[in-house]
Amino acid sequence: MTNTPRTVLVTGADGRIGRATVARLRADGWRVVALAPRFRSLTADDAELRVGDATDEADVAAALEGVDALVHLAAVPHWEHGTPYEVYTTNVVSTFNVLVQAAQRGIRRAVIASSIQATGVPGNHHDVLPAYYPIDESLPTVHDEWYSLSKYSDELTARMVASHWGMSIVALRFPWVDDADALRIVGDEWTRDPVQGVKLGWSYLDVRDAATAVARSLEADIDGAVVVQLAAPQTLVPFDTEELLEAYAPDVPRQCVFPGRTVPVSTDRARHLLGFVAEHEIEPVPVVEAAG
Repeated sequence: MTNTPRTVLVTGADGRIGRATVARLRADGWRVVALAPRFRSLTADDAELRVGDATDEADVAAALEGVDALVHLAAVPHWEHGTPYEVYTTNVVSTFNVLVQAAQRGIRRAVIASSIQATGVPGNHHDVLPAYYPIDESLPTVHDEWYSLSKYSDELTARMVASHWGMSIVALRFPWVDDADALRIVGDEWTRDPVQGVKLGWSYLDVRDAATAVARSLEADIDGAVVVQLAAPQTLVPFDTEELLEAYAPDVPRQCVFPGRTVPVSTDRARHLLGFVAEHEIEPVPVVEAAG
């Protein structure tokens, strides 16, 4: 029996979720190869650093040498962070590139970063809301911008790769992810104007929990490609969820009751498939005024 650690390639390793994921996987005993165009935060003490582009075939091929699993977090993270062409092509080409090359090399487990935006609802500039609450992995899509389309396309790429090569892939639909201080700022903004969070179900995830979800996904007993929605158990605002929905989404069907500040986002699949429940919650500052 060997004590050689398993090796995982993490793309986008110097990003917010990437840095937390590298730290978590190192703590779990993984040897981590980190791929990014540049490194501002990670050092050689954190991981084996590989400067490269996830859209480049040669860069990815070199980074995959000796790798047992893949975590793909590299992406342009918002529709405003580039031209429509840059955002869409960067995201879909990088995902196709890393998944296909990993699968061709016989790597059988990958985790990719999708988003709650994959439904197209949050970024849609028309007056649309989720078709129902809780938001889940089966929510109908209404794509209206290129970032959400790229994330949905990534999920389809994962499905194709899983079918063709037999790779098991978890696509994690992250909600708003940040550290606790930044999340409190977002919570304050949503508290002052709750309509800002209605399309997201006022959901969030602490970056430490995001890293845990990635770690659980690498170990989960799954086959094929699965999409998993994530969120903390309660909302980021100090209002009863039922009152929020009545005020800001009164015509949207509710498939269950949301007591207290229960987040109107389903995390059942995360719990059942990954054994994941977020542990780090933000307690919002209470206000006197009622929502709405």
